Amino acid sequence: MTYDLVIRGGTIVDGSGGEPFVGDVAVNGDRIVQIGSVSGAGKEEIDASGCIVTPGFVDVHTHYDGQATWDAEMAPSSWHGVTTVIMGNCGVGFAPARPDRHEWLISLMEGVEDIPGTALAEGMTWDWETFPEYLDALEKLPRTVDVGTHVPHGAVRAYVLGDRERPGAIPTDEDIAEMSRIVEEGVRAGALGFSTSRTVLHKSIDGELVPGTTATAEELVAIGRAMGRVGYGVFEMASDMRREWNEFGWMGQLSRETGLPVTFAALQSIAKELPLEEQISSMRAENDNGANIVAQIALRGNGIIMAWRGTVHPFRFKPAWTEIEGLSWDEQYARLCDPAFRQRMIEEENIFPESDIIDFLQTVALGWPVHFEMDPDFNYEPTMEESVAARAAAAGVSPAAYAYDLLMKDEGKGFIYFPILNYRDGNLNFLEELQESDDCVNSLSDGGAHCGTICDAASPTFMLQHWVRDRKRKRITLQNAIKRQCRDTAVLYGLHDRGLIEPGLLADLNIIDMNRIKLGKPWLAFDLPAGGKRLLQKADGYVATIKSGVVTFREGVMQGPVPGKVIRGPQRVELAIAAE
Repeated sequence: MTYDLVIRGGTIVDGSGGEPFVGDVAVNGDRIVQIGSVSGAGKEEIDASGCIVTPGFVDVHTHYDGQATWDAEMAPSSWHGVTTVIMGNCGVGFAPARPDRHEWLISLMEGVEDIPGTALAEGMTWDWETFPEYLDALEKLPRTVDVGTHVPHGAVRAYVLGDRERPGAIPTDEDIAEMSRIVEEGVRAGALGFSTSRTVLHKSIDGELVPGTTATAEELVAIGRAMGRVGYGVFEMASDMRREWNEFGWMGQLSRETGLPVTFAALQSIAKELPLEEQISSMRAENDNGANIVAQIALRGNGIIMAWRGTVHPFRFKPAWTEIEGLSWDEQYARLCDPAFRQRMIEEENIFPESDIIDFLQTVALGWPVHFEMDPDFNYEPTMEESVAARAAAAGVSPAAYAYDLLMKDEGKGFIYFPILNYRDGNLNFLEELQESDDCVNSLSDGGAHCGTICDAASPTFMLQHWVRDRKRKRITLQNAIKRQCRDTAVLYGLHDRGLIEPGLLADLNIIDMNRIKLGKPWLAFDLPAGGKRLLQKADGYVATIKSGVVTFREGVMQGPVPGKVIRGPQRVELAIAAE
C-alpha cells in the first residue's frame, strides 16, 4: 500500500499521556491512517530517527483576530509547532462591528492587547458586520494553521449599546436579550465560545475600562444560557476576582445549568483580590458540586520584555526620554550614545503620570531587584542573584547605569525581562502541582498580542526546553507536557479531531529534536501593516511541522502550503481502525 506521507522511526508521544514508543506514522490526505510499523511506502517519507513525533500544538489563547485576516503564515505561533489557534479572547475582537465602530474596536484592542492600531487599521478590510460574516471573511484567506474564535463581549456590547457603552453602563433587559441573540447567532455560525474581561488591567487606548468589566452576573449568565441553547461553547473570562463579585458562584451556576465548560485566566496577579491558591480551591469546590470550570495557566512569568524601541523600558518616565521619544530611531540612538545624555538619563528623577496603576509604573522604572538581564542562555526562571540590582552591585555601579548599558547592547537592541505576573515567589514552583492537574490547561500565550512588550507565543517551546528538559527544580514528563499542550486544550474546546496521534484524526504533527530544542533571542520586527512593531522569537529543533497532512514548516522555515481552515463548532470524529 502507498501512503501520501510516512514518518519513519520516531519516538511517538501520542498526546494521550501514555508512554512514548518508537514507530511510524502513515498519512493519507489530511488524516492519520496508521501508526506502529508501516510496511507500505510513502510518496513522501521523513526519517524521524532520534526525534519525537507529537500532535500539533493547540493554543487556545492567542488574540490573532486582526492578523488572521491578512497573514497566512500566522507567526510567531506557527514557528513553535502550533497548528491550531483560538482567538477572540478576553472579550476583545472585531465582530460584530457596525461601520461607525471600527476605530473604536481598534482602540479597544490596541489598549488591551498592545497591538498597533495603525497596523490593524491598514491590515483589516472590514468586509463584515455580523459575526457570521466575520467567519466568512476569515475563510477567504488560507493559512498554515486552523483558526477558531470566541464571540467577544466588547464587540457585542458596543454593537448593542452604541453610544451608551461607557464604563459602568447598565444594559436594559432588552439589551441583554439582544446580546444573547447575537452570541447565539455567532455560536450557531461556528464560534467556539464567548469571552469577556473583568479586570482593571484591560483598558482601551483612551484609558477606559473595557466593556463587560462591570457587567452583572445576570448579564453574563444570560449570555451563557444563549450558548446553552445551542448546546456547545466555552465561556472564557479574565477577571480581577473581586470577592464581592462572587465569580465562582455564578460560574458554577452557569456551568451546572448549561452543561458547558467555563474557563478563566488563573494567575498570580497584582490586580486579583483572590490569591491563586484561593482561585484554584474555589474552582474545585464548584467542580465538586457538579460544575465544569477549567483554569488556564501560563507556563512562565507573564513578563514585559523592556527595550528602547519596545512599548516600555525603565527610563520611560525620565524628562530626558521625553525629549527624544518622538525622534526617529537613528536620532534616538545617536542621543543615547552621547555620554552626557546617558548621565542625565541615569541621574534624573522620574516624573510619573497620574494613574491608578502607579505602583506598577514605579516598579517598571525602579524595580531593579525584579528586572533581569536577558543574556543568550536566559531561561525565564531567573534567581534574585541574576537581577539587575544584584549584578549592578557586583559590578560596583548603580542599577540605573547597569540597566542603561544593558539596553545599549547590540547597537541598542538589548532586553531586560520584568515578570509582572506569576513570579511572586521568584520561581515557578507553584506551577508544579498545577501541571499535573486535569482541571488546568496550559494557555495564555497571547501569541498575536502585546506586540511591544511580551513574547510568549514561544510557550510550547519553553515547555519542552525548560519544563521537560533543562529545569533544575522539579520537571514534568514529556508525555504529560505533550498531552497538556495538545489533547487537553483540544478537548476543552470540543476539538476531538486533533490533539492525538490516532488513525482517523487530523494529521497535525510535529517532528522535534529534543536535543536541539532551544529558544532563540527575541527581536523587534517592524513587519506588521503600516510598519507596526512586534516582538518575535524563533526556535531551533523543529525538524518539521505538518498541518492536515502537508508539511508547512521545515527547520522553522515556511514551505509554502497553507492548508489551515476556519474551525466552525465542535469537531467530532469516530476513530478509524487502521487498515493494516
